[in-house]
Parts: sequence; structure tokens; C-alpha cells
Amino acid sequence: MAEAADRNRAGDGRWPGGPRRKPEGRWGHIYAALDLGTNNCRLLVARPTRQGFRVIDAFSRIVRLGEGMGASGEISEAAMARTIEALRICARKMRRRGVTRARHVATEACRRAVNCAAFLERVHRETGIDLEIINTAEEARLAVSGCRPLILPEARHALVFDIGGGSTELIWLDLTRPEAVAQTISVPIGVVTLAERHGGHEVSPETYAKMVAEVAERLRPFEAAHGVGELVAAGEVQMIGTSGTVTTLAGVDLALPRYDRNRVDGVWLDFERVRALCERLRATDYAGRVAHPCIGVERADLVIGGCAILEAICELWPVGRLRVADRGIREGILQALMRDADREAVG
Repeated sequence: MAEAADRNRAGDGRWPGGPRRKPEGRWGHIYAALDLGTNNCRLLVARPTRQGFRVIDAFSRIVRLGEGMGASGEISEAAMARTIEALRICARKMRRRGVTRARHVATEACRRAVNCAAFLERVHRETGIDLEIINTAEEARLAVSGCRPLILPEARHALVFDIGGGSTELIWLDLTRPEAVAQTISVPIGVVTLAERHGGHEVSPETYAKMVAEVAERLRPFEAAHGVGELVAAGEVQMIGTSGTVTTLAGVDLALPRYDRNRVDGVWLDFERVRALCERLRATDYAGRVAHPCIGVERADLVIGGCAILEAICELWPVGRLRVADRGIREGILQALMRDADREAVG
């Protein structure tokens, strides 16, 4: 795994097969960030701008890499095949766009899978992509970096959460200090694990309550360690949610005819609205969730578990509203790649 990471970022940081360019800091490159999670495979390709970067290509597909891992501990053959097909598309996009600097990271499913080494080797052999398995602290750092533009200037503390397929990350930021101090926790419960444990097609009120309680129990040690609730009560905390769950709820709330990142990223959801939306989705049968343009067949059996995680977070820390982020790890990677290119150019 370390060798794969070294190959991925070796030398001048080129995407294998990309053209060599004269060092010009960030301006001499085209960048790519790939994030392979338990549920999703996501890619961004970008050019630098004065304001940050401009996305010139993107890809997102639900691959369910972690499907069935709760029982077997392994990535299944079917999950590998789905994921490798998505990664082939990513590789073609990066080559076509002439990407010269890239980072490709994998998270919870690859951290847990006993057959991960074989999967990584197969990915490299069949796609040319070297996946780097990052730990939970690095995952949280990248997510915060990507979401940082959504934190209000006057915020004194921020609670950022990322509801994934196989885990949920919480990041606590003290913004009163020159360098925001981050405390993190990774809870091994995500939308896929809850759906496999409790079901996702039809969920009774009793089962849903058990899901919320299970998540809340896992979150309480974080509250005990950092006293978030006291600062929430004082009105000093901004909450940001970055995940398919919160973006889906925002799309439903906005009654979008199809999901639109530009409409969703950065919007606010009041907790009363969050509860109403979760109740609405619980009351909608599986077919109805499949038919919704912001949910579809790929999320229809997962969104209820996501709602349970979100409600547990909102109940434990009643900030009153949260800001929705359709951004995170990939944006954090792009920012870091551009900073590295600048440092190398002057070094």
C-alpha cells in the first residue's frame, strides 16, 4: 500500500502517461482527485484559477465496494468488477484531459478488507491507477480542507461530519485559535452497514429508532471528550454536513427535477426541516424512493440509514441548522496538490 502511494505521487507527481511539463508552480499542471469510498467512486479534474480551481471534468458512480463486507470481511468479486469498471472510466478521463498531477485515495472499505492487497494490485493492473489507502485522520483533514470555504468568518467552532458508506467521520474545529485545532473520530457505522444490518427497503418505526439509538451510543464518547454540547448551547458552533445523505435531503427539500450540485452546495437546512424530510422519506415506500429524481435506485435502500445517522447527530448536538456541502475529500486533495506544485517550483 505504501509502495502504491509512492508510485502515485513519485517524481514530478505526473499521472502515468501524462506529458512532462516545465515546472511553473500550480499553473503548469492539470489536476485530478479520485476518492474511492465504501459506496461511491468520485473523480474531479481541474485547472487552477486565481480563486482556486475550475472543474473541467467529473465522474461519480455508486459502486458499493463494501457490499457484504460486514459478513465476509472481504471485497466481493461483483463489487470489484463494478468498481474497476468505474475506475477505467476515471482513467480514460484523466488521460483524455492530460492530467499531470493526481492523487487517488481509498477509505473505509479498503481499510477493512482482508483481501485489499489483491484488490489494489488488480486495480493497478487493469486500470493503471495506484490507490492510496488513507487513515481516518487524513480522511478527516482532507474533508475539512475541502469544506473550509463554507465555514462562516464569525464562527468560533465548527462540527463537520461526513456520513459514508462504511463509516461516519466527525471533525471538531476550534476556530478561536490561530491554527484551527481538529479533533476527529471515525465511527464504523455508515449507510451501507446500517442497511445490511437492519434492512433498507422497508424500515419499521421501531427499527428506525434502534438505528438512531445505535449511532447515538457511538457518538457519546466524542461529546464526553470535547464538551461540544456546552458550546452548542452557547450558540458558538456551526455545523456542516458533507455526504450523500445531506445532499440528497437538500435536493428533496428544493424539489429539484434532477440533482444539481450548484443548487445544493452551500444551502442551509434547519433541523426542523431535517426531521420533516427524514419522516417523509421513512413514510415513502421503496418504489417511491426509487422514483424520486434525487434518490433513484442506487440510494433508495441506503437513504433511510443515512437519515438515522443524521438524526442522531442532530439530536445530540442541537445546533438548529446545518450547512450542506457537496464537496470534501476531492476538493481537499486538489488544494493540496496545487500547494505542493507551488512549493516545488520555488524549492
